[in-house]
Amino acid sequence: MTTHTATATATATASGADGARLRGPAVWALLITATAGFMAALDNLVVTTALPAIREDLGGKLEDLEWTVNAYTLTFAVLLMFGAALGDRFGRRRLFIAGLAVFTGASAAAALSPGIDELIAARAVQGVGAAIMMPLTLTLLTAAVPAARRGMALGIYGAVTGLAVASGPLIGGSLTEHMSWQWIFWLNVPIGLALIPLARLRLAESSAPQSRLDIPGTLLISGGLFGIVYGLVNANAHGWTSAPVLTGLIGGAALVGWFIRHGFRSANPMLPMRLFRDRGFFGINFASLLMFVGMFGSIFLLSQYFQGVSGYSPAEAGLRMLPWTGMPMIVSPIAGILADRIGSRPVISAGLAFQATGLAWYATTLSADMSYTAQLPALILSGIGMGLYFAPASYALMATVAPADQGKASGTNSALREVGGALGIAVLASVFSAQGGYESPQAFTDGTVPALWIGAGAVAAASLFALLLPSKAKEQSRRPAAAGAAAREELVVLDKAPAH
Repeated sequence: MTTHTATATATATASGADGARLRGPAVWALLITATAGFMAALDNLVVTTALPAIREDLGGKLEDLEWTVNAYTLTFAVLLMFGAALGDRFGRRRLFIAGLAVFTGASAAAALSPGIDELIAARAVQGVGAAIMMPLTLTLLTAAVPAARRGMALGIYGAVTGLAVASGPLIGGSLTEHMSWQWIFWLNVPIGLALIPLARLRLAESSAPQSRLDIPGTLLISGGLFGIVYGLVNANAHGWTSAPVLTGLIGGAALVGWFIRHGFRSANPMLPMRLFRDRGFFGINFASLLMFVGMFGSIFLLSQYFQGVSGYSPAEAGLRMLPWTGMPMIVSPIAGILADRIGSRPVISAGLAFQATGLAWYATTLSADMSYTAQLPALILSGIGMGLYFAPASYALMATVAPADQGKASGTNSALREVGGALGIAVLASVFSAQGGYESPQAFTDGTVPALWIGAGAVAAASLFALLLPSKAKEQSRRPAAAGAAAREELVVLDKAPAH
């Protein structure tokens, strides 16, 4: 008790004495990490409204279009936890800058791609850079912001990255129509080149030198997820019982199972399975996985529906998705206030329920000649749900683990989101291909409707998983211990802070 009181007093004194000093680094950290997170998250779905233009320019079948998205999300997903471990071992700022450089260079390569295969390869390298960069953004931000203001900073960060995922179709559509699809990648280059020196000068270095790299775990999860997604993407082209598809699905599932076993038995696994013993950690991660299954797959199809069926241009398609994609800008601040008052659990669960309802509404009413006005209720409901989820999700996640596990927790949650996105596109596109196709507006609608029902079901299940999060009272009871440990970490980080 005496030790705890002394720690709290020292923390309060440090915060009071260095308040002005802390404010500058915290603001810079939020600006740099949120911008980098925005770029990485944006590239998840920025391609969707450009898919018809890419198909016309470079050619390719439905499977190729899926891989232009999944090549990024898959490498992003399977290397996220390894990227976090690299940062812990060799320096978080150093690896953040390295990942940012790889991401920026691969963006230029994607813009210069002469064919669909080259574009897919560049997208895969983009995912590698994002996987190194993205999990370190939350760790760097958490270390730079005082505990008293950390909830607000993480809320802003979550809203920005959530908005990036949601606004991808609008930005991609506008750039494709008014410039060319290549500019969805050129956009990253000047931003990345500006962030690299800023990160070097303004972010504090930190590391966990005792951490070890889990090469076997990385190979297991990488091979497992690739096999599963490969099987799902190619199921309709080759048949569900074909040798390549069955090998991918069965072999991938076996490797994922081996990875889970490895997480229980290894002394230093990249993903300690012990973290999932916490109900809250288990709930928020599986809620995130299923939410991205429904959201990614639905946006992948609906952004093409607006162009191929409704006849809108890429920019018009992105603009008409704005009631969905832009809603987090309005709802996220409200969600943060609600989460502080009633806890994260009801806000996140309600948000996911809203989004599931929106997708179900779409599935019930969608037709080849549906007016835009008739689509608005579904778009608005989905947007409200997205805003209610994104803002408190990051904070709810970090509140379920000790500060020493925050890097792995961030990598785990981000990886499961990306896995959900890749699976969502693969599963919903597979359902779409089995029930419809690109032959006519009616065929496209016939394939989209059952796919949307799958997406709605996934997000509804996510809402139930979110109920496993701790109540407001339990969530608040965890904060003092986490704040004390985080404060001790801050004092160490301050000693390593660069001069400003």
